[in-house]
Amino acid sequence: MKAWLFLRSLLFYAGYSLSMILQSLCATIIGLFSRQAAYTFCMAWCRFAVWWARVCCGIRFDVTGLEHIPSGACVVLAKHESAWETLFLQTLFAPSTTVLKRELLSIPFFGWALRLLSPIAINRGEPAQALKAVLRQGEQRLADGRRIIIFPEGTRALPGEQLPYNVGGAMLASRSGAPVIPVALNSGDCWPRGTLIKRPGTIHVVIGAPMPSSGVSAKVLNARARDWIEAERAALHSAS
Repeated sequence: MKAWLFLRSLLFYAGYSLSMILQSLCATIIGLFSRQAAYTFCMAWCRFAVWWARVCCGIRFDVTGLEHIPSGACVVLAKHESAWETLFLQTLFAPSTTVLKRELLSIPFFGWALRLLSPIAINRGEPAQALKAVLRQGEQRLADGRRIIIFPEGTRALPGEQLPYNVGGAMLASRSGAPVIPVALNSGDCWPRGTLIKRPGTIHVVIGAPMPSSGVSAKVLNARARDWIEAERAALHSAS
């Protein structure tokens, strides 16, 4: 069985890598003429990658709480367990902007297309400068009507693991007045960190009700989002 999962995972990565190189080249060329068309093209590839994971590895998904996604700008604070949600949440919350580590922009092909999505790229080795970038650029993106996707743990957590939640996303919401949308998921059960093998199953994505940020301190807002996300993640673990 493990050998079969390994072969399926290899097939996934072969198609994923080849298609990523192709879409990055095409998106870069399209971006010379229309930034919006390039963004749309990249979103189509994200949907393809999620579909390809289902075809090759049997990774399905369901979403609860779609009615909680506001029509305008918001700050999305999401659990982070795999690369899957970096693809899926961008399309779910489009038009979106993701806060990510700056090193990703230097990856050949992948980084070229990533720049077209107007991410907020930060240097995690300089926390003070990273926070300033999130606040400054985040307010600009929110003013443009984008949803800001932030993984407050900063890196992928193992299933059942809770890492410290950085306060930057909550601070951005508190300063701008944008609502916080908490998102819990169990992607690590199917697409675990640190291994090539992908396991078949269903990734459950739970979207919480908007949390008002006006008049709420960043510390309190961050704690509320963390407690909700971790409680929902624990419930998903118990149900599996």
